[in-house]
Amino acid sequence: MPAYALQSDIVTLYGQNSLVVADHDRDGIPDSAAVTRALAAASDEIDTYLAARYTLPLAEVPGFLKTLTVDIALYRLALSAEVMSDEHRRRYDDALGHLRRIAEGKAALVFTPVPPVEGQPDVSAAQPIVSGGPAKVFTRDLMRDL
Repeated sequence: MPAYALQSDIVTLYGQNSLVVADHDRDGIPDSAAVTRALAAASDEIDTYLAARYTLPLAEVPGFLKTLTVDIALYRLALSAEVMSDEHRRRYDDALGHLRRIAEGKAALVFTPVPPVEGQPDVSAAQPIVSGGPAKVFTRDLMRDL
């Protein structure tokens, strides 16, 4: 599967200077192959959390998922370049915390709403109807003699 973010997303989010973690040979130019590998590895790590709640591959990549991918990739690159900062670690921990909440169902990815097809009913506001459930534990008959 393709990565959820690109090198250009890193630059857009945090600026060109953030790619110093990918300058392994210290020539002032980030190693694009290393960035691509880090983004792919970050996307794979994210998939391990998303698979608990979503069918993969995702049809679209929400913007927030790009941010999580970038934060994880920059953390991994900083580890390999030995230029780790507290900010890298904090962003990585925050990303994993949010992914855990998504996997647990306490948070969700937000996708762009799909407009209804002409001639079909709009079911975007439809709510599920719960018509069953477990047997009642406390009923009037059971509680009558208490």
